[in-house]
Amino acid sequence: MVATTPTKPLTGFSTQAFEAFLASRREPDWLLQQRRQHWDAFQAMSWPNRSAEEWIRTDIRLFNLDKFALPIATPTATEASSPLLMEGVDLGGRTTALNSRPVASTLDPKWSSRGVIFGSLDELMREHGELVRKHLLKAVNPRYDRFAALHAACWSGGHFLYVPKNVTIDHPLHCLSSLTEGGVDLGHLLVVLEDGADVTLLSETASHGHEETGFHCGATEVILGAGARMRFVGLQNWGFGVWHFAHQKALVGRDASLQWTIAAMGSRLSKVNQHVGLVAPGAECQVNGVMFTEEKQHISYHTLQHHQAPNCQSDFLYKAALQDKSRTVWRGMIKVDKGAVKTNGYQRNDNLMLSTQSRADSIPGLEIEADDVRCTHGSTSGKVDEELIFYCQARGLTRQEATRMIVTGFFQQVFDRITIDSVRNALGNAISRRVREYQ
Repeated sequence: MVATTPTKPLTGFSTQAFEAFLASRREPDWLLQQRRQHWDAFQAMSWPNRSAEEWIRTDIRLFNLDKFALPIATPTATEASSPLLMEGVDLGGRTTALNSRPVASTLDPKWSSRGVIFGSLDELMREHGELVRKHLLKAVNPRYDRFAALHAACWSGGHFLYVPKNVTIDHPLHCLSSLTEGGVDLGHLLVVLEDGADVTLLSETASHGHEETGFHCGATEVILGAGARMRFVGLQNWGFGVWHFAHQKALVGRDASLQWTIAAMGSRLSKVNQHVGLVAPGAECQVNGVMFTEEKQHISYHTLQHHQAPNCQSDFLYKAALQDKSRTVWRGMIKVDKGAVKTNGYQRNDNLMLSTQSRADSIPGLEIEADDVRCTHGSTSGKVDEELIFYCQARGLTRQEATRMIVTGFFQQVFDRITIDSVRNALGNAISRRVREYQ
């Protein structure tokens, strides 16, 4: 593929570099003004520190933004990373970005003829400016913290999906964002489904190499109209030197349904805020998380299932397996607003320790301001049962093969919720290949 990558960069994320970044883009005045407002907010903020409850377990003191640079592009020939999720899947379209710049996009004509829009956010923003303007940065909060403000000012290389009213796309769509060594990804994924629309979306991030460094500061926005249905699978597979920061939020409308499955396997450090707002009666969401960590990885997910309307259901299930000296943090909250009666909310986090030096922090929580609700949560952490390993070895398996089988079984509850067989198998195989002997 032919892509665009940065020229010799200006120093870090300076104001001079930001102005050069704006000058390199052909964007309407409203967007340039919006970017400058968010840049001013970014400069006025400080980086999060460990005195805040949300960051007390995540140390970013070694993170240095000046080691990276804004994507000011010049054409060059580079290949994007090889995706995992699209193998064996008959796609209805796909879009690719590399180092925060668009590479290529395709969409089956039968969907474009019905009004579906899918491809690079950078390019489609110019063609469908008013549609993008209506929804961009309306779900995520661009002033949530300094990372959110930086992304809002400098997003680039994102993807956009719009599905009109009552259109059902019967083949999955795929989007990929990838990084080369030392690259920067500031991608923004914006998904808008009108009333009654139905789609399956596979979203993937990947580095070219297992140990490569880089910086990702991204956002995902999903907006579902009344009666819309979405199955959303996201895989984070950055290299082990990538700093990964993201804000992700879905707004689920009346009688709409979202099944959101995430798999986090890469990065040096990840700090992700994943929120779902159930904004109208009858909204439902099921969020499934798979985290596998090794070496000295640190992956932190802060989830919020926000019941803003009555008669809504939410089900969050996160499972993590940890080996070596890695660490996970999961902090979940079910929030029920006043008047959101008949709420049914559930959250659970299970952790499987594959090393005596790994660590999992699990902090579930409830904030309920309404009567007549049902909200429950649970968490477990434990080691691999030696009896299970012995049982497998007694039937001819090696200790490593036994550990892999146990880890696969631990995640099976999440895998069973994925409706695409090839995607389920790809995730399972990707995790299985990383499992070493239980220590």
